[in-house]
Amino acid sequence: MDRLQAMTAFVAVAETGGFSAAARKLEVSPSVVSRIVTELEEHLGVRLLTRTTRIVRLTETGTSYFENCRRILGEIDEAEQSATGEHTAPRGVMTITAPVLFGAAYVTPVVVEYLTRYPDVDMNCWFLDRVVNLVDEGIDVAVRIGELPNSSLQAIRVGSVRRVICASPAYLARCGTPLTPDDLTSHTIISTNAASTSPEWRFTVERRSATPRLQPRMTSTTNDSAIAAAAAGFGIVRPLSYQIASHLRAGTLQLLLEQYELPPLPIHVVHREGRHATQKVRAFLDLAIDRLRSDPALNPR
Repeated sequence: MDRLQAMTAFVAVAETGGFSAAARKLEVSPSVVSRIVTELEEHLGVRLLTRTTRIVRLTETGTSYFENCRRILGEIDEAEQSATGEHTAPRGVMTITAPVLFGAAYVTPVVVEYLTRYPDVDMNCWFLDRVVNLVDEGIDVAVRIGELPNSSLQAIRVGSVRRVICASPAYLARCGTPLTPDDLTSHTIISTNAASTSPEWRFTVERRSATPRLQPRMTSTTNDSAIAAAAAGFGIVRPLSYQIASHLRAGTLQLLLEQYELPPLPIHVVHREGRHATQKVRAFLDLAIDRLRSDPALNPR
């Protein structure tokens, strides 16, 4: 068995999610890919993939082996590029993910600068308000907001954001300004059920957690539409601070109940390759970490 060929076939199946897609990528028949992966499993004496009629998924052992194979193949590729004089700059395709509004406001400028600096790299940007599994969906780098679960992923903290309450000056002039969290029960509430947002509005009152019972008049599937409704004077919304930075600067929204806010949420840049990250990933991490840490909206002095 050619181990390098076997690793390449296995990684292709894991990244594409099936033998047929991997075969197209490798320009061989699906039966060849299936035979190679089966021989690899027999050689290792473990099951790497769970096969059904619909999908192919990595087992727990397969996930760990996939990460190691991907790293090894990346190092081989870099070694070959270095030997042939092609290692002068990052090259290849990268995929990154971040929340929708954060991606638009903070990650996109980094991506544009990176791609301008390294013309041999192409970038896929997945800006989604849901947590994407880096291994299952072939993501190289993610920006995560909030506390991270324990995992094998590498995480670098780059800042923090606040969970804030805000409304437009026009709404406050018309309906009054809430002075305590309980005052919100008599106001028009705009809520969102986006995946990145908690449906409950929690506060810290006299060092204890408080959650007033609120009945939203409007619930949106996206954060930007809820914020737009608040800026138009309809009611009170609870976004993350970075999502309304431009509104605060323009004066179309103003903060409320700041003394009752929960502790800030951390922002991390997350990747899965550790110290063995490929050159294109390392170069992006260096740039993203520097730009995000230097942004005053994410790291106030």
